[in-house]
Amino acid sequence: MAAIFSFKCASCDDIHEGSPSFAFHAPDPFLAQPEAVQAAGHLGSDLCRYEDADGSHFFIRVLLEVPIHGIEDPFLWGVWVSLSETNYQRYVDTYDAPATSDRYFGWFCNRLPWYPDSLNLKTEVHPRANHQRPFIVLEESGHPLAVDYHQGIGVQRAQEIAEAAMHGTA
Repeated sequence: MAAIFSFKCASCDDIHEGSPSFAFHAPDPFLAQPEAVQAAGHLGSDLCRYEDADGSHFFIRVLLEVPIHGIEDPFLWGVWVSLSETNYQRYVDTYDAPATSDRYFGWFCNRLPWYPDSLNLKTEVHPRANHQRPFIVLEESGHPLAVDYHQGIGVQRAQEIAEAAMHGTA
């Protein structure tokens, strides 16, 4: 396996080194709420919750690791998933000493550039020790993101997705 991913960006002509990594600061459903709902809720670096007319909503920040063929490090997406109140509370209660055997069902809560609408893909959340963000496994489906996650992506595709994420060319 090659150690480092790098490419000359077609958009800015810079050389970008290291596997791409992009993060979302909030779940899309939270950002879609009126200011009053957001202000009454909570958005932190790893946890989010709010209440609206539909009830209470709970989110945690996780990592989606998409393998790049021939590259050691994956393409990383820092994204949010929604959890049930029970699973959210279990995650919060065990944050300092997570049960790494726990698994939580979650809904994918960000729209990724390049891909068709990725909101509400089914996920399985895997907590990790040592205050590392949990990782998710996408349920197998025909959605291009799920296909890329399960089959990996080539270097050219990784470059195209990174350029789209960096420069809004999706």
